[in-house]
Amino acid sequence: MLRALPDLTICQQMEMSSLSTSPARQKLENLLNKSMRIRMTDGRTLVGLFLCTDRDCNVILGSAQEFLKSTDSFSQGEPRVLGLAMIPGHHVVSIEVEAESLLTA
Repeated sequence: MLRALPDLTICQQMEMSSLSTSPARQKLENLLNKSMRIRMTDGRTLVGLFLCTDRDCNVILGSAQEFLKSTDSFSQGEPRVLGLAMIPGHHVVSIEVEAESLLTA
């Protein structure tokens, strides 16, 4: 089961806050090494472990797999193993965090 993050406002909060212990930073730190699904503007979906982000909302995923947009709604297709992947922030459509990985903090 995946839980959607609210609109990437965490990145905006990070930009406005200069405190190292801000609530936004704590939320991001709690997501480190959690499994994420990122949907991109070109229809691809990347699944991997959240390693880091920056103020432009670029995201680095480790052990990433790429799933192409399927023309058939029933077939998911074989994933392509990417390993370490950088997703530019302006290509991110949505981010979901695997609920089970949030429970094992």
